[in-house]
Order: sequence, then C-alpha cells, then structure tokens
Amino acid sequence: MRPTTLVLLFWGIAVSAQNKPIKNDTITALDNIDLTVIAKKKIETDIKMAVTIDEFLASSDQISFIKRGAFAWEPLLNNMSTERSTITIDGMHVFGACTDKMDPITSYVERNNLSSIDIKSGQEGSLQGATIAGSIDLKRNNTPFGREQQWSGAYQTGLEFNNKQFLNLANLSYSSEKFVADGSISYRKASNYKDGNKNEVEHSQYKKLNTSLGLAYKTTALSSVRVDAIFDVAKDVGYPALPMDLWLSRAIITSASYKQLFEDGVVKAWDTKLYFNAIEHYMDDTTRPENLVHMDMPGWNTTYGLVSRLDLQNNRYRSEVQINAYHNLSIAEMRMYPQDRSERSMFAYSWPWVTTAHTSISTTNTWEISDESELNFGGSLGVHYNHSKYVEFNWIFYPEAPQEKTRYLPSLYASYKFNLSRFRFSLGTGYGHRAPSVSEAYGYYIYNSFDRYDYIGNPNLKNEISYETNASAGFKSGKWNIQAKVNYFYIQNYVIGKVLSLGSPMNYQSVGVKGYTSLDHAKLFNFALNTDYHILSDLHWSGTLTYARGQDDKNGNLPFIRPLSYQTSLHFGYRNFGFQTSVNGDFEQLNYSPEYGEDQTPSYAVCNFSADYRFTVKNKGVVVQIGAENIFNKYYSTYADWGNIPRVGRNIFTSLKFNF
Repeated sequence: MRPTTLVLLFWGIAVSAQNKPIKNDTITALDNIDLTVIAKKKIETDIKMAVTIDEFLASSDQISFIKRGAFAWEPLLNNMSTERSTITIDGMHVFGACTDKMDPITSYVERNNLSSIDIKSGQEGSLQGATIAGSIDLKRNNTPFGREQQWSGAYQTGLEFNNKQFLNLANLSYSSEKFVADGSISYRKASNYKDGNKNEVEHSQYKKLNTSLGLAYKTTALSSVRVDAIFDVAKDVGYPALPMDLWLSRAIITSASYKQLFEDGVVKAWDTKLYFNAIEHYMDDTTRPENLVHMDMPGWNTTYGLVSRLDLQNNRYRSEVQINAYHNLSIAEMRMYPQDRSERSMFAYSWPWVTTAHTSISTTNTWEISDESELNFGGSLGVHYNHSKYVEFNWIFYPEAPQEKTRYLPSLYASYKFNLSRFRFSLGTGYGHRAPSVSEAYGYYIYNSFDRYDYIGNPNLKNEISYETNASAGFKSGKWNIQAKVNYFYIQNYVIGKVLSLGSPMNYQSVGVKGYTSLDHAKLFNFALNTDYHILSDLHWSGTLTYARGQDDKNGNLPFIRPLSYQTSLHFGYRNFGFQTSVNGDFEQLNYSPEYGEDQTPSYAVCNFSADYRFTVKNKGVVVQIGAENIFNKYYSTYADWGNIPRVGRNIFTSLKFNF
C-alpha cells in the first residue's frame, strides 16, 4: 500500500489526519485504501486560520513568492521561476492564460477544496514529468466511503481590517457505503491595502469566487468512479506593480477517474483519470488613465489530458508507474488603441496559437533495505511537441525558426536514507531536462515591467539540463527536533533574457528589447535549517533559517534569489485558549542583479500575534480567532516584490469557524 505522501515540513503548520469512524471491524480493501491514503489535512497555519493558498505555501522553507499585488503570487520552488517547476491539481496539468504570470495555477483553487499539498524538490519522487526545480501537486478533497450515511462540513467567515477584506468559506461532504459527495464554495472581496506609512496602495483590490464539486460511486468492493469540477472566477483584480489590471478571469477544471484495487499479487492499485480544463484571462488598462496608449491583452488556455498510475508492492519494495499525456493550446493577444477606444491601432499575437503535446512515463521506486535504511530511485522519459500556427511573428527575429519542434526530456534520480538511533541522514542526486515554456520559445513583445524590456521568444532554444545533488541530516528526541537540508543545481543552457540589437520596443514604457537566450550554465545553492522544541507540554517553539545563492556562467548574480531569511514562532495553549506569536524577515539583499532589473533591498523584521478560543455548541466544534500581522506597522519591500511595491502594513484580522 502506498504511504501517505506529506508534504510540508515547516514551522507552525498544524497538520492533522482524522479517519472516519468505522462501526464494523471488517473493512474491504477499498475502504482501507481510502481511509489511509486520503486522510484530510488542515491547510492553515497556527498564526492565522483563514490563510490563502499563497500564505500557506509561503510558510514552507522551499517556496518563496514573486508578488505583483495582493492576489495570485507566483510561487518559486527552490528559488526558481514557475517555468522550471511543475504545478498540478490532482496530477492534472493546468496552465495559466496570462503572459505576465498574473494567474499561477495556485490562484485557481481555494484552501477549503484541498486536502493536502505535495511538494517534491528537484527530480526526486515526482511523477508529473519534466521538471528542474521540482513539483507541487494540489490535492483536492476526497472523502472516503463509510459504513453509514454521514454528513460533515465546515463554515468559516472572517474580516481583515487593513484592506477591508471579507471572506466566506464553506464545504460540505456526504459519505455512505457506495456514494460520496464533496462540495465547497468560497468568496473573498478586498479593497486597496495600506502600507506601513498608512498610504493606500492603489490597484491592489480583488474579488474572487471559487466553487467545487466531487462525486464518487463505488462500483464494486474493489473499484470506484469519480467526477470532479472546479469553477473559479476573479473580477476587478488590481496589480499595483504592473501597468494594467485584470477585469475578468475564469477557469473550469474537470476530471473523471476510475480506481481499481487488487487484493492479491504485486499490483495493488490502478488509477486512471481523464481531464479537461479551460482558462480565459482578460487584462486591460482602462483604470490607468496615466497610460498614454491603451492596451488590452486577453489570453486563453485549453488543456485536455490523461493520467494513469499503477501502485505496486512486493515485500519491502514499492513502486509507482505513471503515464502523463496532455494537449494544450495557448493563445494571447495584444490590442492597442488610441485615445479613442472605438478605433484599434495595432494587433499582434503575444502567444501565436501555440500547441503543445506532451507524453511521458515516470516511475518512483522505494526499496527498504532494512528497518534503518532505504533506497529511492526512478526517473521519467517524455516526448514534447510544439507547433506555432503563426510562426511568422518569430521569423522577424529568427528567420530560420521551425514551425514545429519535437524534444525528448529524460530524467533520473536516486537517494539513500539512513536512520541511526535518533539521527536521520539522506544523500541524493538527480538529472533532468525541461523544454522552454511557451513565452520563452514563442513569446512576442511580452513587456516586463520589472526591468522595463519587451521580451521575444526563441524557438531554437536548447533544453535546459539540470544536474542536482542534495543532502539532509536531522536529530529528533523527546522534546527537540532539528533538520538541515541542502541542494545544489548545475543547470546547462540556462534560459534568461539578454538585450537584442535588432528591433525597437513596442511598449512606450520599454527601454529596449530582450530575447530569450541560453547561458552556458547557471549554479544555484539552497540551504534550510528547521527546528522545533517543546519547552513545556503546552509551550512550543519552532524556527526556520534559509539561505540561497544563484550565479550565472560569469559568476554574476541571478535574479529573485532569496537572501538569508528566518521565521520563528512561539505557541502556548491554556485549556481552550491558544496564543501564537511569530517573527519573520529577510536580511539585507547583498547579491542582487542590476542587469536583470534588481536593486538592493534592506533587511526587515515583521511581528505577528493571534489568539484563539475553541468550544463546542451542541457537540459541534467552534473556533474564534483574532490577531494582527505586522504589529508595528513596518514599512518594507522585499527582494521579490515586483517594482519594489510596499507590503501590507498593520493588519488586524478576525475569524470564526464552525465544524460539524
């Protein structure tokens, strides 16, 4: 049986797994699999219950974010941009429809329709295909079948005073012996926030509605079918760091799956899923009267695919084999208007109808050599095909560029883990390829407001090739737990933008044109130290220290590399009360990159506090929480805040949650 893969090992995350009560001691194989593998987890932090997915992931030592506003942050896994990582929803490949990365995949789900988030670093353990940085799989709620009819759910409401954000989240589940239903709905509405100087940050408002539904039916004692759907819509979303905003984004994400379990033999489970998702994203600058030339930039992205996985086990040997196949169409347009918007002065495709077809087979293997040691190994082989309908846009800069291109994407990894008394050690290595993204290969005059250049894609780019080593060491006693992790990436053909002598900028704010090109190599080092200590039975301290260093082939600094940073928190419980305080911050950014638009950012520290009270009403759990982020109203901006936009000042928040 495949063990639960979880997920986020970082400070202050309250992770719980509660199985449904079973009245009968006789459990079929299907019930057993569902109860042990798909246990519900709480996606919230101790300091704040009503977190967004972004805030939750930001607590991880492996993930940082580029922020262009208060909504839809871009996750950086191992300090690498989203092009170098694979982000999926239940293993399904979903792609944003915005050339400016205003809609990462994490923006199309909500915390109340997810059960857990599975993070894999580098090549190790990922079944999602080609990657460099690793993978993030957002796992949706999946209530197990039960012996008796049972309803469960939760409702949460809250208010944040800085930006007048009002939120409502609700989810409801029904389970019986043969039928399961999971539903959720959430709505968030926020106005502009204020920074630490009490100045309003214009264009930082947003509205977001998210709803999901999942239905499962047990066809036999050893098989079941399930259908799922997520609908997400965001309106009037401001991005203060960008020259335009979002007036509408819509996504529909659907899937149908079949699961078959086996009582005998090496094969334990077979799970196959067909999926379809479509995203539309409309950017415009009608709320920006300061722009001399008005522009609309709509985008569309459609994907359908297949995920099929086999779980195998023989004594101490476990294996997973997964086939991924998807077909994607990416379209994005630029429409320029004079002051009279009834006239259109220019039209171009920034994504010229790019089709991507991808097929891969991946495997992960675990051999438990003894009770103290295990060997993990695996890899994948993918075939990646691109076709550009309007390749003539790329011919302007690359006359010999092919209209279609096929790439082969292999990967391998191996690691050894060893436990010695209270000590834990691991050592691993990895090798992998990735294909250039649609923007890197086929993008046409995509404006980057960070360095103020228009970017041009290059279909002739080579695959990026990563060589990785990683290691960890940890110690755990009754009260004390500490772990140190390091990884090092040597990436050949590292894709980045360089100034082109050919062509003039299209956007009046641009200072020039850059084309995506390949450096000979780049180097990236990441370090994380996690520790927690139970001072008393009701008093708990935890902390994280991270450091990263990235350099190009001339030892210049790479952009968006996190400086030395820290998170520390203290948790105290007394009867039904809980008190949490935390401090997080970055040291001064010394290794910044002016060549790529960065400037030096100073150090900062932010203090937070919250208190909660838990009680019951008619045997139903209720939690009330009040707290404050950035208590001392610190004015600051980090290395990853696009255009140095300031962060949120003091923010008092409240939350009320009912569980039933």
